[in-house]
Amino acid sequence: MIDYVSGSLATKKPTEAVIDVGGIGYRVLIPTSTYERLPEPGEETVLLTHHHVREDAITLFGFVSAEERRVFELMLGVSGIGPKLALAALSALRPSEIKQRIVDRDVAMLTRIPGVGKKTAERLFIELRDHFEKDGLEESHSHGSGETAAGGNFRADAMAALESLGLSRSAAEKAVIGVLRKDPSIRNAEEIIRLALRS
Repeated sequence: MIDYVSGSLATKKPTEAVIDVGGIGYRVLIPTSTYERLPEPGEETVLLTHHHVREDAITLFGFVSAEERRVFELMLGVSGIGPKLALAALSALRPSEIKQRIVDRDVAMLTRIPGVGKKTAERLFIELRDHFEKDGLEESHSHGSGETAAGGNFRADAMAALESLGLSRSAAEKAVIGVLRKDPSIRNAEEIIRLALRS
């Protein structure tokens, strides 16, 4: 099992990063909450990883905090939830928010995550509520709260991430425009994605 990847950040997108480790580029799929906390390409970084193996694919998922990874892995243990849906959840809500929604049995908020219907939300409540009630609801902020995306690429980054999370191109564009109409001051892809997934 690969526990973490440490090296130079070669490239980053809202849903993936490539880490150069001794001349080998590791492609790591990430939630948008991790994307906004990554440094600029060329700088050193460390991502905690989940090494996911299936018959037809071997995939690395990366996270800036142990709490993000733990919530991701607990969600994978729930019947009917795969890596794509778990990433979508972490792109829509912070780990502490996911935990709070599950503890509170907040069906309305959880069903706004692409791919989560009422039955899936109920399974999350049944299988994860005890874990999260024991935890308390503190979230680690040791990696900072996120930087503004460089340049004007935040809109394109947000659209690309929404498409990779299952929205059509037109739906992604409509969602981004809707968020920016409500708050034109947003210059951060993570915030746009989070608000778009909640609307």
